[in-house]
Amino acid sequence: MSRTLIIVGLVAGLLWPVLGKFGLGRLPGDIYVERSNFAFYLPLTTSLIISVVLSVILWLANR
Repeated sequence: MSRTLIIVGLVAGLLWPVLGKFGLGRLPGDIYVERSNFAFYLPLTTSLIISVVLSVILWLANR
């Protein structure tokens, strides 16, 4: 299971620039705070959408 999570994380990290072109990472609900010397980004909505999509794909694969 841990090996699978590592592989999924690496693939998601490599595909993140491509997914950004589709608007993922800039959705309403993604939290972004920027100050003069500090930036904080929490892709809450994007994470939820990716989680739902992966859950449906894995559910269909195990069916």
